[in-house]
Amino acid sequence: MRKLLVGCLCLGLLLLLNESVIAKDRFDYEQTGNAIWDIPTTKPLIALTFDDGPHPIYTEKIMNLLNEYEAKATFFVTGSQVEKLPEVVQQLTESGHEIGNHTYHHFSEQKMTKQVLRSEIKQTEKKIFEVTGVYPQLFRPVGGYYDDVIIDTAAELNYQVIMWSWHQDSFDWANPGVGKIIQNVLPRSQAGDIILFHDAGGKRVQTIQALEVIIPSLIEQGYELVTVSDLINMTNHWTLFKQL
Repeated sequence: MRKLLVGCLCLGLLLLLNESVIAKDRFDYEQTGNAIWDIPTTKPLIALTFDDGPHPIYTEKIMNLLNEYEAKATFFVTGSQVEKLPEVVQQLTESGHEIGNHTYHHFSEQKMTKQVLRSEIKQTEKKIFEVTGVYPQLFRPVGGYYDDVIIDTAAELNYQVIMWSWHQDSFDWANPGVGKIIQNVLPRSQAGDIILFHDAGGKRVQTIQALEVIIPSLIEQGYELVTVSDLINMTNHWTLFKQL
């Protein structure tokens, strides 16, 4: 009887551990609608996203390039940078680009307590609202790290967590060369992609030079470059994602 009881307890523990691991899988988070990597669609829509800004030089150059092609993008900004460069964020908003929340301090630590994360998100939200008059709805965690604390905390604060398509990390953060950034993006592009770039956090000259090729090439292929919210709203996937 004792052996049977121990065996049942061990089996229950294994099932519990296995469920915990599964709960941290991308596809489980996607099914809740609280986190998005890309949108399954045949509509020729792609969302370009930029992290870590705003930057006093690079953000404006990227914005001007987007505006030249009447393309829209989503910028995931840090609160500390918004505080330093409110006019840049205002210009982005006036140009029709979307502003997302990317924490206040851009802590490199992967794991934060719920209390610290809430504070980071709320501080940034306050700064964005002060500049734009609009509360952000999208949140991207630093480094793309996600777990239950991050996903659940963002959802509790009424944010949609936005990651990026697994095949669409431009790796521009590593400054691998203009040609490499282009090759990381263009051959893999497909409808519904959310593509990761950076407009700050280091030298972004390569990013800008690569975008000078990537943006017109995507448009020539028939893609419309839209904000993340428009990508969601224009594809009618309400069964999975809430309308923004």
